[in-house]
Amino acid sequence: MVAQLQHQYKRETKMGIFSIFKKKNNAAEHRVGGMEDFMTLIRVYYQAAMAANIGITNINMLPDLATFKRTLKVPTQNNKLGVGERARCRKMLEQLYNLNDQFFKEIDASVKKNCRKLQDAQPFLFAFQGFNNDLVMLVGNLLKWKFRVPGFMRKMLHSLIEKTVNDIFTKNNWKDEATFRTVYSVRNYNEKLGYSQAWITEYVYNIITLAKKEPRPKMEDVEKK
Repeated sequence: MVAQLQHQYKRETKMGIFSIFKKKNNAAEHRVGGMEDFMTLIRVYYQAAMAANIGITNINMLPDLATFKRTLKVPTQNNKLGVGERARCRKMLEQLYNLNDQFFKEIDASVKKNCRKLQDAQPFLFAFQGFNNDLVMLVGNLLKWKFRVPGFMRKMLHSLIEKTVNDIFTKNNWKDEATFRTVYSVRNYNEKLGYSQAWITEYVYNIITLAKKEPRPKMEDVEKK
């Protein structure tokens, strides 16, 4: 399951929004609300929040947001890019994944803290992407066999993830050197981003539960990656 999560996460984060809103005749080809949709909508929300916060007018700077806006024909509100798009994206995330108000408040606060001018946009996006990569792979490696928890035991899986996230931010006696380095990388990223453990738990929980529903990649494909 760890290898599957790593393979799936790397693949989904590279694909972008283009494949999500294509209409497909065969519903089995693409399940609305899957991991690909979640990761793309999160990126769209970040980019919309950034556009609204610092007044970005060149939509081509924000490719996921641009595709989202053009594909769904989201109108610009009050002549300000990002406002209407953020509201539309939030509604989709709420409907598909039952995310609560606090989840979005923490993203908005992080964007407001770190994006005060146009020059802050790219460094902030790079920081969030680095945080994503290290966090997902770290949690995957730490949980290992616990991924086998059946899907219907959601509360148990949530508790396991919550404990793992707490360990990442409080435990210092890691035996494995690579794990130790990644733990402190996640801490350093989050010192800048400012997310609570509750937010991180909810975020990782969605990624893992969605990854568990995806078709398992062939072993040779994983090894190639």
